[in-house]
Amino acid sequence: MTTTSILAVAAGSWGLAMGLAPIAQIRAILRRGSSKGVSLLYLAVLEVGFTLWLGYGIALPNVALILPNVVALVTTGVALVLVWRFRHRDPIRADDDEAGLVR
Repeated sequence: MTTTSILAVAAGSWGLAMGLAPIAQIRAILRRGSSKGVSLLYLAVLEVGFTLWLGYGIALPNVALILPNVVALVTTGVALVLVWRFRHRDPIRADDDEAGLVR
């Protein structure tokens, strides 16, 4: 295996990992019931970048660019929707729930 092939596999694999990274943010939003502290602008900028890289990958055509950016577009898109949806909700604290303060 050549150095170029090794780098291609490593970069493609890491690209997929980066594309799946927003799942951690999605889980945190769902667990807290709030998206307080999550930047909507940051996620939107990432989404534009993923779209541009996807377009570039399609134009080449290059699966190593297409696949990770499709994954990233989907996961970041879900995160954007959740941030928007949970933007003005107050998080439910576990101690409030246990004390019966949650309606």
